[in-house]
Amino acid sequence: MTEFHSVRRLPPYVFEQVNRVKAAARKAGADIIDLGMGNPDLPTPDHINEKLVEAVTKPRTNRYSTSKGIPGLRKAQAAYYARRFGVSLNPDTQVVATLGSKEGFANMAQAITAPGDVVLTPNPSYPIHAFGFLMAGGVIRNVPATPGPEYFHALERAVIHSVPKPIALITCFPSNPTAEVADLEFYKDVVRFAKQHDIFVLSDLAYSEIYFDGNPPPSILQVPGAMDVAVEFTSMSKTYSMPGWRVGFAVGNERLLAALARVKSYLDYGAYTPIQVAASAALNGPDDCIAEMREIYKKRRDIMVDTFGRAGFTVPSPKASMFAWAPIPEKFRPLGSLEFSKLLVEKAHVAVAPGIGFGEHGDEFVRIALVENEHRIRQAARSIRRFLETADETLHNVVPLAAAR
Repeated sequence: MTEFHSVRRLPPYVFEQVNRVKAAARKAGADIIDLGMGNPDLPTPDHINEKLVEAVTKPRTNRYSTSKGIPGLRKAQAAYYARRFGVSLNPDTQVVATLGSKEGFANMAQAITAPGDVVLTPNPSYPIHAFGFLMAGGVIRNVPATPGPEYFHALERAVIHSVPKPIALITCFPSNPTAEVADLEFYKDVVRFAKQHDIFVLSDLAYSEIYFDGNPPPSILQVPGAMDVAVEFTSMSKTYSMPGWRVGFAVGNERLLAALARVKSYLDYGAYTPIQVAASAALNGPDDCIAEMREIYKKRRDIMVDTFGRAGFTVPSPKASMFAWAPIPEKFRPLGSLEFSKLLVEKAHVAVAPGIGFGEHGDEFVRIALVENEHRIRQAARSIRRFLETADETLHNVVPLAAAR
């Protein structure tokens, strides 16, 4: 039997191959230190949990909710943007609550994409940025994932050589997976480019609150006129350690958000109302819990960069996000990121995400998530050191390591 049309457009899920190796190792009794998935391990702050429990006990909160988010939640998100970015949003027309930013991207793709429409997407990038549009019948044209002159040269080439002309550009800073950051001047150039070529910008700002150098990442909506062309997606998963709650937002351009809200009205009834009430309490509550989480991630980052480096696995220090984007040690690069990631699980009992899962331009890298405590990170470094020190003797039948140096 042939595959269904939409399924045929999707490549094999790379991360599932690593997951199978992890599952086999665990079944055999191995203690796997999992730094693969960006799945926050820190507890949700108490005041958010308490509001959830309170809301659950109230009558009628078990009924269907509203797909674009209850008014109080949309108002809380608008207030957050006013505090954090100095951006004024109308909660009725410029804020839509989503079931996480991933769902928001996927449904926005459904809302605005006609068969054959071209979308400019970074490579490497978070998979939904490309595959949400592929599943909607669109065509992906890759652009660099790093800000700079070459980025805009690539955009110009893409517009000139794309038929039909692109409808949208995806940006993601702080970047998943590369941890790259962008400044407001970059966004000004993006908005100028978008207006010049009449395309929309979809900005992924899921990691806005995880930064380490005292320089908070900006929002594209801070640029004058950005609201004419841009929608920005944020998530509560990382900021408040609420990944399983599935609460995110799309904010910005009213036309795009009206299209998103209309599609969502056919597909879902929104998140469980008590979750939305608790999410409102998070956004309206104190920020000290965010600062505490940020400091924990910073300490983990510093320990990982130090211990992995001393183990022989150089990890560039990320300025933001909960990830490090690390080049595969040189003698292992002929293997590619998927096989190297499998080897780390099998030989070092450490799981990372293969860069190929984020696009072919990521195949010389792995993404390492800061989702284990400091003790486990040090333990991972010791295991990696042993693996690297014995690789020449134990892996001679896997890849000609000596020749690859």
